[in-house]
Amino acid sequence: MGTASAGDLVVIKRALISVSDKAGLVDLGRALAGHGVEILSTGGTARALADAGVPVREVSDHTGFPEMMDGRVKTLHPKVHGGLLALRDNAEHTKAMTDHDIGAIDLVVVNLYPFEETVAKGADFATCIENIDIGGPAMIRSAAKNHAFVAVSTDPGDYADLIAAMAENNGATDGELRQRLAARAYARTGSYDGAIATWFAAQRGEAFPDRLVVAASKQSELRYGENPHQAAAFYTSGDPRPGVATARQLQGKELSYNNLNDTDAAFELIGEFDPTQAAVAIIKHANPCGVAVGTDLLDAYQKALRCDPVSAFGGIIATNRPLDGAAAAAMVEIFTEVIIAPEADEAAIAAIAAKKNLRLLLTGGLPDAGAPGMTLKSLAGGYLLQSRDSGRIGADDIKVVSKRQPSEQELADLLLAFRICKHVKSNAIIYVKDGATVGIGAGQMSRVDSARIAARKSEDAAEAAGLSEPLAKGSVVASDAFFPFADGLLAAAEAGATAVIQPGGSMRDEEVIAAADEAGLAMVLTGMRHFRH
Repeated sequence: MGTASAGDLVVIKRALISVSDKAGLVDLGRALAGHGVEILSTGGTARALADAGVPVREVSDHTGFPEMMDGRVKTLHPKVHGGLLALRDNAEHTKAMTDHDIGAIDLVVVNLYPFEETVAKGADFATCIENIDIGGPAMIRSAAKNHAFVAVSTDPGDYADLIAAMAENNGATDGELRQRLAARAYARTGSYDGAIATWFAAQRGEAFPDRLVVAASKQSELRYGENPHQAAAFYTSGDPRPGVATARQLQGKELSYNNLNDTDAAFELIGEFDPTQAAVAIIKHANPCGVAVGTDLLDAYQKALRCDPVSAFGGIIATNRPLDGAAAAAMVEIFTEVIIAPEADEAAIAAIAAKKNLRLLLTGGLPDAGAPGMTLKSLAGGYLLQSRDSGRIGADDIKVVSKRQPSEQELADLLLAFRICKHVKSNAIIYVKDGATVGIGAGQMSRVDSARIAARKSEDAAEAAGLSEPLAKGSVVASDAFFPFADGLLAAAEAGATAVIQPGGSMRDEEVIAAADEAGLAMVLTGMRHFRH
């Protein structure tokens, strides 16, 4: 920050401080006192400053009006807001200040009642209501509006800039700093009100309120977006759901836009698997290129990798169990961008440490794939808001429509395949055999093309493994939506599939079922589709 022009500077003579987060408070108070600033404060903030030997005056002494109603009314007073809103270069305003004994307040330091944290802890309705700050946002908005004369801070992260500015300018702040702080302040009150509005709507069961408010905090600016010519940043919503936004990064380079997007896709997929059975997912460009369950993570990883070892290069790996040394040692044998897991043991951490650019993220838990939630997508001029696809299909939810019943192994693989197809871009076709994907076709305009691509992938995987037969031979196949014609089903049969799971609901269901019977396939319908665009 450069030295401001003299006309830009406002000497801080009086400051009002009222904070719930006491981090950095004493250092700020001492710096202000060192410049001879009169400090007004309330409650716990005043006590913390006084205990540290910082001179402080209670707001009630300044206003001549006591706190009341359990502290709900303490700063909502003309001597506070008049001191904040008065234009110091307006004669009418300065006369009103003189006539009514209103002293100017040059700095407001307020961080709000911890409403978001209270909600995150699962507090009851009344407790959440009591943690809605009223006086704080009012003071912040008053100070920010009048930033030509008043500085405002809503975050302990601002204190260093304030202290530095006062040291540089003999106790004054400059206009650029005040404007920057004002912008931050309005963003804070906006996000705060947004969190309250969102919570209120949820309490009333309003999934789609008349006004949609999105509040998020910038976690980091990224090097670029999907491509180097695009700018990007990563924002977090405060949702405690285990995943990329809440994970701790143990090592590796900064995560890129694509890393974050792909890692989120990987961990949401692996959340489908109960940790009583080891599961591994390998993701590339937000699509799985291999998913498997196994006796342990090493077994699951090897089976997942076999599905598409070429695409796995430079991919993202997610596990549903704490990562162990044996699995980690295998994973680092090929280039991998990110590994995300609930936890990792010392052997795993040591194995990954040898690859200094490999990112290791630990989340502390798995996301609940069946939990309610919302997803938001931007369009030109608007947004699409929908509930998260938390639909799940079990053995009791399917209907066998073919003459042949699926075997026990086929049924297990069918359910696994349909669980995976929820996380594959439409049109999605997934071949599974013995608990592992053996061919994945994603994102094609034609379902039959997805079936053929997945079959070709199984041939490539077999060749890479030194096998004479395609991996899809003897597999089952899942489709994320119904087969509009029998051709997609027949392509799967030609690839070697013996059973199929699909939602059903096509005008030609009978034709497709007849084709399955003629080919000797077992077919089950779910009544639920999983489009993912």
